[in-house]
Amino acid sequence: MSAAFTSNEAERPSVLVIDDEPIQRRLARAAIERCGMHVEEATDGASGLEAFERERPDLVLLDVVMPGMDGFTVCTRIRALEPGAGTPVLIMTGLDDTASIERAYECGATDFITKPIRAPILGHRLRYILRSSRAEQALRKSNDQLKNANAELHETRNQLLQSEKMASIGQLAAGVAHEINNPIGYVKSNLGSLESYLQQVFAVIATYEQAHAAIEDPEALQRITAARTSADLEFLAEDVFALMAESREGISRVSKIVQDLKDFSHLGSDDEWARADLHEGLDSTVNIVNNEIRYKAQLVRRYAQLPEIECLPSQLNQVFMNILVNAAHSIESHGTITLTSGVRADEEVWIEISDTGKGIAPEHLNRIFDPFFTTKPVGKGTGLGLSLSYGIVQKHRGRIDVHSEVGRGTTFRVTLPVRQPVAAATR
Repeated sequence: MSAAFTSNEAERPSVLVIDDEPIQRRLARAAIERCGMHVEEATDGASGLEAFERERPDLVLLDVVMPGMDGFTVCTRIRALEPGAGTPVLIMTGLDDTASIERAYECGATDFITKPIRAPILGHRLRYILRSSRAEQALRKSNDQLKNANAELHETRNQLLQSEKMASIGQLAAGVAHEINNPIGYVKSNLGSLESYLQQVFAVIATYEQAHAAIEDPEALQRITAARTSADLEFLAEDVFALMAESREGISRVSKIVQDLKDFSHLGSDDEWARADLHEGLDSTVNIVNNEIRYKAQLVRRYAQLPEIECLPSQLNQVFMNILVNAAHSIESHGTITLTSGVRADEEVWIEISDTGKGIAPEHLNRIFDPFFTTKPVGKGTGLGLSLSYGIVQKHRGRIDVHSEVGRGTTFRVTLPVRQPVAAATR
């Protein structure tokens, strides 16, 4: 078979011949060059390993019996340098016993050829091994690409599911807010009427109090005095209006939560750019996840005066929610979560969420935005929260940075432009 490899020097396969016998090296060189391949030579095992690391050939033609390091040892060390399939190694040996052949394969040899070398057979063997190796590499590359494509598809699917889940949560929140608003309305109205009625009742009682001294019937006076003492009118007059005030405050808090739910869901505007106050969105999100925070941390706000920015408000609320929940989870007993904001050159605004939790290990820090990466126990986290947050911030042409020290806490900073070129283009 004639040489089938290109004459282009850069694309010619390279073969490293490791053999202590000059005659065998010359025979091998002649056969290899006749096949259109490039040849490198080494005269013993040690120099052969050095040449292998330096040249990284496409194939190694390796003698077994050599002074010092034998071919089996060299083959084993080549395989150690290249975990996996690696560079094909063709063993040359005059030892044709079964034990030697088995040992060659155990050391990681691709194939073997017996001495004395015959050029046509060596040429055929080299071409076959190289073609098989290249086909295997191409197959491995295609398989890796297929795995990567499958992983990307899986990630996209999960992001779509997460987006659909968040949309469903938004619809649910808006529906719950609507349903709660009705009873809140009439309870608030009833409280107002009840307070008015009570004021009238106590006004009547006050009038009776004024007439108390004018009652001449001893029995009637005794009954009135006993009832008055039993009822403790002074306490009732004071406490009933305090209870009314507490009830109004409770209803106001429920109303605020309902409004925060509506703001958080922002139903129907997920794909619409709008001007928004980041502090309002952050505070609304804090109220939504307050149950995660209040038992774990004191919340500190250090807000600067921020301009409204062009953004997708509900999506930024998702970012804040993910970071806040992670901050609460990182605090093992009780700590502090600090919300800070600022402006940079009137072109960018930033929000920082800092915690005094356990921090993130350095080896994990550069992976926290990877899809499905999580340090939480199985079943406690999907590993998608920060990945989705990163994507949302990127969509806003912003950036999300993190600084963390183990045992001291973590700070996430979200930086966003005030104006969005894409916002104006898509309106």
